[in-house]
Amino acid sequence: MKLINKTLLFSVFSAAILSSCGGGSPILTTPVENIDTSPLKEAALTESEAHNWGHLDLAKDTIPGMSVDKAYAEIIKGKKGKKVIVAVIDTGIDFNHEDLDGVIWTNKKEIAGNGIDDDKNGYVDDIHGWNFLGDGYDEQLEYIRLVASGDTSAPRYAEAKAKYDTEYNAALAGKQQYEGIYNSVEGAHKALAAHFKKEDYTSKEVAAITTEDATLKAAAETATDMYGRGAKSLPEVIEQVKGGVDYYGDQVAFNLNKDFKGRTTGDNPDDFNDKPGYGNGNVMPVKKSESHGSHVAGIIGAERNNGLGANGVANNVEIMSLRTVPNGDEYDKDIAKAIRYAVDNGAQVINGSFGKSFSPHADWVRDAIKYASDNNVIFVHAAGNSSEDVDTEPNFPDDNVNYVEISNTYIRVGALAPKYGTAMVAGFSNYGKQNVDVFAPGAAIYSTTPENEYKTMGGTSMASPAVAGVAALVWSQYPKLTAAQVKQVIMDSGLAINAKVTVGGNGDDVRDFSTLTKSGKMVNAYNALIMASQVAK
Repeated sequence: MKLINKTLLFSVFSAAILSSCGGGSPILTTPVENIDTSPLKEAALTESEAHNWGHLDLAKDTIPGMSVDKAYAEIIKGKKGKKVIVAVIDTGIDFNHEDLDGVIWTNKKEIAGNGIDDDKNGYVDDIHGWNFLGDGYDEQLEYIRLVASGDTSAPRYAEAKAKYDTEYNAALAGKQQYEGIYNSVEGAHKALAAHFKKEDYTSKEVAAITTEDATLKAAAETATDMYGRGAKSLPEVIEQVKGGVDYYGDQVAFNLNKDFKGRTTGDNPDDFNDKPGYGNGNVMPVKKSESHGSHVAGIIGAERNNGLGANGVANNVEIMSLRTVPNGDEYDKDIAKAIRYAVDNGAQVINGSFGKSFSPHADWVRDAIKYASDNNVIFVHAAGNSSEDVDTEPNFPDDNVNYVEISNTYIRVGALAPKYGTAMVAGFSNYGKQNVDVFAPGAAIYSTTPENEYKTMGGTSMASPAVAGVAALVWSQYPKLTAAQVKQVIMDSGLAINAKVTVGGNGDDVRDFSTLTKSGKMVNAYNALIMASQVAK
């Protein structure tokens, strides 16, 4: 499943409403140990900082970014380097977006629209990548597929059934609660808008209402309650709560629905060799809300300094789109095929902002990750958003069997929040001393979404492409490095955080940052380029 932090989808604000309704590197220019570990930036981020915080510098800006802007200003200085192809295994990507249209990979060996596999790679008209989902998008979660199979002898069936019994009922309750809030606030807004004859009434105007009309009086009370919770307007609340309605609605209708059948490609997802070339070449999103892949692509390579909404980390990439991740859990077959497609068609870096806790064909994906490693390709993967230790809790895909790694080019990434100090680890982020390699900016990241729009999203989904961008940036400037060397540069050149941090958003769970990740570091593009220059020599 695409790894957006669900709380941010319908905001901390609306979640609060629901609750109220019952529901050290030697090359560091400034060693991190010399920086006060308390939150350095007390003031709220400016809009500019909020839209670019992941690129800022800890020492200069007191924000735990990756020093991307510093790297461009002091090291790259306009040098483009060598083009690097980055495959994005995700939802569809809007390749017509104003900030992405110049960085989309095109298969020059294929003639568009002629219905012929011109390059004989097994995929017909794969111009910008491949769509392994076909016309489908909504899907079940993997453990629901296991429950729906009825195979009580299958590994982890009992666990899946117990999980289903709990989570389906919780989703039903969440749907009902959010719908109730939505209807209440929407009704209040309609009444107030009719009263004021405008949509943009203010809290002061609402407070001044004197009426014996029961409907208007109730609307004013609802609005006053929302203003008291920090809302600027009722339309804002309606939009935020709608995210909750949609989230739980999708869970009930699709993700947790045992009877739902979402696959449209006509192949058997449990047979790796069935129907080669299934899917199609259209990698565009099927609807505007399918925005995850476009957001991830923008983090990696949105055109820099063009006066538009966002800057990507890397300045010389081509984004290969592999539409593989649905609204639900991805199929192992699709992921394994997508990784192999990326490797076989020239990608040097692959980003995977998806994951799940059940994986019936984990060996297919693991073999594909090894195939990438054997062919000098980096695979960057999001650690997940369930606030868990992935050393002990199952999280797929992975690159190891009982901690014995099969790849030396796989990088698993946890997420940072934009505030240095005890709260710098995003509360949703997974972690693991053995299985999470590094941390990078992932909470509240501003990037591209379909139809020339931009949006702030949060999750390890956003941290992973930040690291994929750094990998591409380093490799672009130092193309003779191997994939394993680029990974090691990213691991070794990060800022070592010698501080205690809150884990899982739990103020009572405070640990040394070094216990949450193998490297004990946050990724730093500036340092990575310096170290890469030394390794390249």
